[in-house]
Amino acid sequence: MRTRDAEAIAPGTCPTINGMPMLGLGTWQNDDPEQCAESVQTALETGYRHIDTAQAYGNEAAVGEGIAAADTDREEVFLATKVWPENLAHDDVLETARDSLDRLGVDSVDLLYVHWPSRTYDAEETLSAFSELYDEGLIENVGVSNFQPEQLEVAVDVCDAPIFANQIEFSPLLPQEEIREACDDYDIEVVGYSPLARGQVFQQPEIQDVAEKHGASEAQVSLAWAREKGVTVIPKASGADHIGDNWESLTVELDREDINRIDAIDETSRQVDPGFAPWN
Repeated sequence: MRTRDAEAIAPGTCPTINGMPMLGLGTWQNDDPEQCAESVQTALETGYRHIDTAQAYGNEAAVGEGIAAADTDREEVFLATKVWPENLAHDDVLETARDSLDRLGVDSVDLLYVHWPSRTYDAEETLSAFSELYDEGLIENVGVSNFQPEQLEVAVDVCDAPIFANQIEFSPLLPQEEIREACDDYDIEVVGYSPLARGQVFQQPEIQDVAEKHGASEAQVSLAWAREKGVTVIPKASGADHIGDNWESLTVELDREDINRIDAIDETSRQVDPGFAPWN
């Protein structure tokens, strides 16, 4: 499996890949409007330039407030949101995507995902609506999320616009080699959510040892490992301390021995597993 080359590699600088910053702020479960807006503002003023939200999170308005409050030009922010499975019929995509833009307070988003390939999802109907939004300039890139290789194949075949990214759960405890290989085959970027496995990576002796070696936190090591795999990560963080700690992962440079040791972790853990997931 190849590793994608980032467009900037200076330690402490966030690399980008095809214009997408490889470290972003996840906002899942950050549903207190004031806290969410403050978290987004803090992240942007720390240096983050990639913010991820979704219709289902119920916080798009707060995310938009945080972006507006930050001392950062909107043009510098890579903003992504997702269409919930109940809204994936053609006309619902068009309507709810515009609603998302209104809540976010923006004219367009940099990446719009199909959140899950389930419920009202129909590849041709759903993705034709995404293509229309792309052609209108309301979305800069089309994304899918939680797609398995077979769903990726169909999406690439039927979507008139390029599929830019597949957002999947990804961590040292769920490296997702098969899906990443499929994304490589289709030249689709991988964006990883839950990259810290909801804190479970902190308990792994291999990660603890690498963290001690580098004088870094277990979170920083896990995020640096993901970057070495060419995966963009969007760890959830709400407090300034965690936002800052994750940002400092950009200063951590792992060697081949470190990466091999983390790769060899003999434990698998999936954190997000709804009944409608395509692997169930």
